[in-house]
Amino acid sequence: MKYKIAIGNNKFEVEVGKIENGRAQVSVNGESYDVMIENFAEVAPHSKAPQREPAPVVTPAAPKTPVSTPTPTPIKAPSPTPAAVEEDSIVKAPIPGLIMDIKVKVGDKVLAGQTVATMEAMKMENNLISNLDGTVKEISVQKGMEVATGDVIMIIE
Repeated sequence: MKYKIAIGNNKFEVEVGKIENGRAQVSVNGESYDVMIENFAEVAPHSKAPQREPAPVVTPAAPKTPVSTPTPTPIKAPSPTPAAVEEDSIVKAPIPGLIMDIKVKVGDKVLAGQTVATMEAMKMENNLISNLDGTVKEISVQKGMEVATGDVIMIIE
């Protein structure tokens, strides 16, 4: 079953595949995940037939887990990191936290050292800064979103 969902301004195509024993094969924008459905016993009918519904809920709560990883983890909105993008142009979350404010928008010109977003982590407000002069190409988060260490906040080129 395919779903088109939006989390704030971010749009995702989610395809739910095989669901068996509380584990589901899920694809988000073409990237595969092995998802544990925590309330599977409550929502699954008591038959042995393979189940396709209900679909697991995509929540921005924990880092994504590839299909090949044996430990299931709830998925969150994917943070794209294109291979062609230089590391200096990617603003990442330094630690887990909550995005408090996005101070720029796509297309804005920014300077190296400029605060582009703020996040709350460990009860402290942290400024996230641009590493280079450039233009905001992509913003991967929104205000109020939980992020994990290393999650892509935005790309500046």
